[in-house]
Amino acid sequence: MDKIRWGVLSTANIAQTQVIPAMFRARNAEVVAISSRGSKVHAIASALNIPKAYESYEELLNDPEIDAVYIPLPNHLHKEWVYKAARQGKHILCEKPAALTSIEAAEMVVVCREQNVKFMEGFMYQLHPQHERVKEIIASGEIGNLKLIKSSHSFNLENRDYDIRMEKDMGGGSLYDVGCYSIQVIRHISGAEPVEVHAIAEIDPKSGVDMSTYGYLKLDNGLTATFDCSFDMTERNEYEIVGTKGTIKVPLAFRPDTSGGIGSIIVEGSGITREEKIYGDIYRLEVEHFSAAILNNTSPVITGQSTINNMRVIEACYQSIRTGSFVEVK
Repeated sequence: MDKIRWGVLSTANIAQTQVIPAMFRARNAEVVAISSRGSKVHAIASALNIPKAYESYEELLNDPEIDAVYIPLPNHLHKEWVYKAARQGKHILCEKPAALTSIEAAEMVVVCREQNVKFMEGFMYQLHPQHERVKEIIASGEIGNLKLIKSSHSFNLENRDYDIRMEKDMGGGSLYDVGCYSIQVIRHISGAEPVEVHAIAEIDPKSGVDMSTYGYLKLDNGLTATFDCSFDMTERNEYEIVGTKGTIKVPLAFRPDTSGGIGSIIVEGSGITREEKIYGDIYRLEVEHFSAAILNNTSPVITGQSTINNMRVIEACYQSIRTGSFVEVK
């Protein structure tokens, strides 16, 4: 087998506009089925040129011709359908955040291991080569010893009355939706884990979700990191690394696809500024990476343990928001 046969659980916008087109671009993947709850799935399958359409998720999971599934369901449904997919022997690419708690994440990782299926959380941004280049620049010593990492991810959420991201019980809020990226990139670039957090948030009085969250992280290697995320600010998706001799700025950290896949790395130090441009098709790279992990029986770069660790930090941030105090990451 040289191609992984994919099924998609849900007709979510991200599936239709980003991930399914990427599956068609991928060299080692093909989309064979899509499912939804109801008959609308047939028109969507036809429009996207997908051979099979199922009116229930269970039907798709029962299809023996599907090797792997992509799950872009609402956050609170991830655990249920990861369990069901794993028990049908399907490998799983699950949209971020994969879970609502670290216990949920750990249980999902365990069931996938027990069923001998691959599992990866869909932090597609990490597959863009600009981040490995950032790590190379850091390792070269060009910006000196690292002192601080700052990350921001925000956008202005419109039509809030009808958006699932405003539903608290479904895993809504800016920290779950976009803050998870900043926490993940801080951990990925630093190679360190947060041990203590302090976070404050602006809470929507009607829905109870955090519209904006501001966080401070103390890492186990002594580094300090800060992040902010918001549904109430202009679009930003960036991080900055501050060293003793210079800085690295990555202004299109999480969505370089909005710039044709071209990421930018701006290095400043000793009065000199240079910019490196790096191309990557993040959703295609994500699909190809996970498909290759299945075909070659290798571990995905975003591991189950990384998913659990990310959720532990998010949980600690929510606890800090509730208590107003510093919280140790368990």
